[in-house]
Amino acid sequence: MRVPQNSRSNHPWAWVPSLYLASGLPYVVVMSVSVIMYKRLGISNTEIALYTSWLYLPWVIKPFWSPLVNIVKTRRAWIVAMQLLIGAGLGGVALTIPADNFLRGSLAFLWLLAFSSATHDIAADGFYMLGLSRHDQTWFVGVRSTFYRLAMITGQGLLIILAGALENVMSARGTEAVVLTGASLAPGTSQAWAITFYLLAGLFVLFFVWHRFALPRPAEDVPKLHTTFAEVFRGFIETFASFFHKPQIGLILAFLLLFRFSEAQLVKLSAPFLLDPPELGGLALSTGQVGFAYGTIGVLMLVLGGLTGGFLAARHGLKRWLLWMVIAINLPNAVYIFLATTLPENLVIINLAIGVEQFGYGFGFAAYMLYMLYISNGVHQTAHYAISTGFMALGMMIPGMFSGWLQELIGYQYFFIWVLAATVPSFIVTLLIPLDKSFGKKKSVP
Repeated sequence: MRVPQNSRSNHPWAWVPSLYLASGLPYVVVMSVSVIMYKRLGISNTEIALYTSWLYLPWVIKPFWSPLVNIVKTRRAWIVAMQLLIGAGLGGVALTIPADNFLRGSLAFLWLLAFSSATHDIAADGFYMLGLSRHDQTWFVGVRSTFYRLAMITGQGLLIILAGALENVMSARGTEAVVLTGASLAPGTSQAWAITFYLLAGLFVLFFVWHRFALPRPAEDVPKLHTTFAEVFRGFIETFASFFHKPQIGLILAFLLLFRFSEAQLVKLSAPFLLDPPELGGLALSTGQVGFAYGTIGVLMLVLGGLTGGFLAARHGLKRWLLWMVIAINLPNAVYIFLATTLPENLVIINLAIGVEQFGYGFGFAAYMLYMLYISNGVHQTAHYAISTGFMALGMMIPGMFSGWLQELIGYQYFFIWVLAATVPSFIVTLLIPLDKSFGKKKSVP
C-alpha cells in the first residue's frame, strides 16, 4: 500500500479514522442530540421541530460555497480551522445552556456549529481524494464509512447515555441543595448537558491539535489562486445548469424531495415521544434509556440494514430491489403507531420495535444513496452528487419544520398514523423515476 508521505504520522491509519469521526460527530449533535437536549430542557415539540429543522440549511446550501474551499487556502487548512470552530461552537452551546435565555443563545452557536460542520465535510471529502492514492482511496473507503457510523453511535448512544448519567448525578445534588437551603431549584438537567457539551468541545480541541500534525501535506493540495472568482462562478453556473438539464429532472427532483417526506417528520418526534410522560402520550423513558435504544441497538440495526440493502442492490441491481426498499423505509414506521397505542413499559418490546424501524430505514436508505450516485454519473459527478445531497437536506428540512406543530395539535397516536399515510408520495415518485435496469450490478456502483 502506498503512503503519500514518508512520515509515519502521515500514514492513512493515523488520520482517516479520526477525520471521519470528526466529520460525523457535529452532524449527529446538530441533527439528533440537540432534539433530545431541548426536550430535556423543557422546549415544546413545535419549537424543537421548527428550530432544529432550520439547522439543515447549511447542508442544503453548501454546494454554493464549496468552490471557495478550493480557491482560498488548502483543504488541510480548512479542516483544522473548522475543527477549532466546531470546538468553539460546542463550547458556546455549553456556555449558554445554564443561561436564562438559553434557547436563543444555544441556537446561535448550533448555527455556527452547523456551518462549520458542512464546510468541514467539503474539505474532508476533497482532502481524502488528494491525500490518498487511487488504490488507498478504495481500500480505506470502508474505514471511512465505519468511523463515520461510529460517530453516529457515539453521538446518538454514548453521548446521550453520558448526559443521562450526569442528569442523575446533578439532580441528586440539586435535591440536596433544596433540602439545605429551601430554594426552588430545578433538577440539574442543564448542568448535565452543559458538561456534556464542554467535554465535546474539549474533544474537538484534541482533534484540532492531532490533525495539525497527523494530516499529510499532499503536493496537489494547494489554493487555486490563479483562478479568478469570475472563472469559478462561471464554471459553477455551468455545472449547476447541467444538473437541471438532466432528462426527466422534474421527477428526479420530486424523488429527492419526497422520498424521505415521512421520515423527515418522524425523526423529529421519535425521541420526544420516548421521553414524554404517559399523560402526554409518551413512553417516559429516561435520557439514558433513549441513548441506549437509538445509539446502540438502533444504530447497529441501521448499519445491518444498510449493508444488506447495498449487498442486494449490488447483486441484482437497484431496479429489482427499489420497490422493496421503499416499503422497508416506510412501513416499519407503523411500529410507532403500536407503541403510541399500547404504551408498553417493557424495554425489550420498545427496543425491538425501534430496531425493526431502524433496520427498515437502513435497508431503504440504501436506495436513496444509490439513486443519487446514478443521477450524478457523468463529467460533473462530484458536483452533481453535492447538489443532490443539498436537495436531500432540503427534503428533510421542510417537512420537519411543521411536524412538531402537527403533533401537538393531534397527539402522538394520530401523528404517527399521519406519518404512515405520508409515505404515499414516496411510493408514487419511486414508481415514476427513470432508472437503468443494469445500474448497481457488479462494478456499476463505485
